[in-house]
Amino acid sequence: MEYKVGDIVKLKKPHPCGSSEWEILRVGADFRLKCLGCGHQVMIARRLVEKNTRGIRTPDGAGT
Repeated sequence: MEYKVGDIVKLKKPHPCGSSEWEILRVGADFRLKCLGCGHQVMIARRLVEKNTRGIRTPDGAGT
């Protein structure tokens, strides 16, 4: 899967706020993700994001 800054990823487990969608702010060995529910930002290792991704979409709505 190809990840780009600005894409929205849906992860397996929801954030405690209830949202399971995250915006990608930084791509590299680690990802910086921002929760779309509450705005909380986290850094997560690339392998964990790749393992836990359920779906990915671009901000304009197109994607898988």
